Amino acid sequence: MDHVLSRFMLDGCPISCERYGEGHINRTYLVITDRPRRYILQRVSRAAFHNIPALMGNIAAVTAFLAARTDDPRASLHLVPTREGGLWYQDVEGEYWRVYDFIEDSICLQAPESAEDFYQSAVAFGSFQHMLQDFPADTLYETIPAFHNTPDRYRRFNESLRTDAMGRAAKVLPEIDFYLSREEEAGSLIAMLRKGELPLRVTHNDTKLNNVMLDCRTRKALCVIDLDTVMPGLVAYDFGDSIRFGAATAHEDEQDLEQVGLDLRLYRRFAEGFIPACGALTKEEIETLPLGAKLMTLECGLRFLTDYLDGDHYFSVSRPGHNLDRARTQMKLVAETERRWDEIQSIIREFLP
Repeated sequence: MDHVLSRFMLDGCPISCERYGEGHINRTYLVITDRPRRYILQRVSRAAFHNIPALMGNIAAVTAFLAARTDDPRASLHLVPTREGGLWYQDVEGEYWRVYDFIEDSICLQAPESAEDFYQSAVAFGSFQHMLQDFPADTLYETIPAFHNTPDRYRRFNESLRTDAMGRAAKVLPEIDFYLSREEEAGSLIAMLRKGELPLRVTHNDTKLNNVMLDCRTRKALCVIDLDTVMPGLVAYDFGDSIRFGAATAHEDEQDLEQVGLDLRLYRRFAEGFIPACGALTKEEIETLPLGAKLMTLECGLRFLTDYLDGDHYFSVSRPGHNLDRARTQMKLVAETERRWDEIQSIIREFLP
């Protein structure tokens, strides 16, 4: 790593560089210099992202915008420039590298240890929305095109059904019927956006607790990290993905579906943190938050089932039928959302202007 690190404007000479964190896409290292100063070094995945310079342009624009709106240096990521003044370094093998200042006196949780941790993640993602409300979302590059375009996800699913490359479709007809029966509703948010009924906003698109840094002493939200999927989108996407992951009562690949449910106490707690922190959401945006949670769950399950039909090429699996198990947990969450729809609507109506 010595050559890569020498290309960046670090404070001091590196004395250690060790693998860090639990991310599965980029390769991350903790770097310590002799000052001492700490930094995060990352090799950005070329497999996941096909235009890394444009992705880095997104991150630079968003972090600069955020930094200009706060006096707290821990409230936003800070890129360390290269010696040539660039935002990244590309080595002779074509790999892309970047460096961030380490966020000191912070912690990152893989799962909430209390309802308050989930609430603080809501505050972080809501504040992220609020601070970027004046950012021109349409100037951002789509790092993963059509990422939350649910009708396009259905298009791909139907293609997989037609080809049935692994001959698996006949074994999962109830699952296929479940997802196909909800195809028409799946395009609701996209249709509202196209009609101008919902505003385009800067969205994070990976709103899990482990993408939030908390103060290690107060456990209060500091900032949002992992900005690779920051793109134009709808606020319902970010709310929905957090609920899908954080308010579920079981792991994403739980095989015992009796364990899979929706914790409305956590649902409410997230809404209590997220909606006020967002600031000026429109009435229509707030009203579509439950639909966002349902459609993000439906879309994720559809992606799992598509990958199962295709032969498990996209999501990593550790056992036969792993993606099918994931698709079934999302089905159960969608069904639970539908069953408890009136209760959910009642929660969200409390936040309407």
